[in-house]
Parts: sequence; C-alpha cells; structure tokens
Amino acid sequence: MKLLIAIVQDADTPKLVKALMSNKFRVTKLASTGGFLKSGNTTLLIGVEENQIDDVLSIIEEICSSRAIKKGNQEINIGGATIFIMDIDDFKRI
Repeated sequence: MKLLIAIVQDADTPKLVKALMSNKFRVTKLASTGGFLKSGNTTLLIGVEENQIDDVLSIIEEICSSRAIKKGNQEINIGGATIFIMDIDDFKRI
C-alpha cells in the first residue's frame, strides 16, 4: 500500500477531489498555507494500492495545471502539484 501526499492549489482542490472520488479513490483534505506568495494550498492524503498509483497521478496531472499570474511587474508560475509517495506497512480502518 502507498500513501500519496499531494499539495495542490486551493483553486484546483474541488475539481480534483471530485475526480478522485468519482474514480473510487478515498481522499482526506487538509487546509494548508504555502510559504511562496502565502497562497492557499490544500494537502490531500490518498491511500492506494501500488497498482493504482499511475491512475491517481494521471488524474492529478490532468487537473492541476501550472498557470502564470502577474505579481507586480513579474509573471510567476503557480499551480501544479507537489506529490510525495510513501510506503505504508500497515493500514487499518476502524
């Protein structure tokens, strides 16, 4: 079993959670704040079997696209996702 920790922009969260749940993936949503631009982020915890990782990553990649915003005179790319994939030795649902 694997635990995916996905940090995504708040703007992408509702559509991403809906897509994951529509594909029968369980998701736990945690509000978080990013250090860069102090923008709103959401941290998603997604537990999956190893053979489902590519499916989840495809959904995240499809929805969490990078986009440019104007900050003063600079154009900055935001969006996308940061994903950590961790091995889980044991899992229990009570």
